[in-house]
Amino acid sequence: MIETTQKSRHVASLTASRATFEGPAGSITGVDARTLPILKRLSVRRLVLAPGGLREPHWHANAHELGYCVRGAALVTIAGNHAALASFTVGAGEMFFAPSGSLHAIRALGDEPAEFILAFTNELPEDFGLAAAFGAMSPAVLGNAFDAPAADFAALSAATRAMRAPQIHALTEPAGIEPQARHVSPLKFSLEAALPQIASPAGSARQAKAGLWPALEDIAMFSVRITDAGMREPHWHPETAEMGYVLEGRARMTILDPDGSTDSYEIGPGDVYFIPRAYPHHIEDVGGGDCHLLIFFDRADPGDIGFRTLVGCFPRSVLAATFGLAVDALPDLPFSEADPLIVARVNPLDPEA
Repeated sequence: MIETTQKSRHVASLTASRATFEGPAGSITGVDARTLPILKRLSVRRLVLAPGGLREPHWHANAHELGYCVRGAALVTIAGNHAALASFTVGAGEMFFAPSGSLHAIRALGDEPAEFILAFTNELPEDFGLAAAFGAMSPAVLGNAFDAPAADFAALSAATRAMRAPQIHALTEPAGIEPQARHVSPLKFSLEAALPQIASPAGSARQAKAGLWPALEDIAMFSVRITDAGMREPHWHPETAEMGYVLEGRARMTILDPDGSTDSYEIGPGDVYFIPRAYPHHIEDVGGGDCHLLIFFDRADPGDIGFRTLVGCFPRSVLAATFGLAVDALPDLPFSEADPLIVARVNPLDPEA
């Protein structure tokens, strides 16, 4: 039996993390390399906006941002190169992609809070807010930019001079939503409305990756549901790290480290885990209902090598020598052409040897 550890260098709680911003209009909590040092090329934040809450227009100097709406609805506005504009509404189960350096804002719609899980392609994403950018420039510089006298910008400059990190503001007037904001945008993806790429009684997986969403760069996400009769088979990703967030349920993971040690632990709602590139691992539902995970990767088209398919790459004599067994002592290993990703759990948890 593998004994589950209570503390792991691979895991942190996002929902229990100290808020980096908190006010009447909303809050931001995050897990990055300062709180989970093992992180590399990925980090995550939880954004909650009260009704009317606005995540100030801002951008990230060193990271793309991939957002998943957990609940509520919001208007997302993204401004890119040469004033290219995308503005669209997102609801529960829908996603947006904000390229690195693009100015973007998120505004809650309706009478309910909006909640997002936001992943970034850097372990320490850098933020710039529009207010701080204006505050860094003198009234004369701002006036020159807009063909106006410096005096016209004196009040704006004074109000923004001390602003640093982007904030969440409360807006009372109704959001102005133009008709095109309800249309299809290349930076929006309706993940949960799509048919799953993998589905069985053991679980399902819906994939947001470049092959299905061409706008993505250096990041992808799978929405994975594992039933209490299922398990994500042991596997590794040859060219990508994995960062997961638990939305619902409980699961157990086991990771093999290069020194030969194993780390086995349980994760539950609000937990974030991280697995470096090519580390073998598995995920198993531990009962009490389905487990729903948002799993992020640091490549737009992540690869996968599963135990089920790899054994078919070698003759049984090679496998027997590798495992230190006689050929006739090997179990019957079925040949599989495609990785099933999620397999049925036919055995009880942690059976005694």
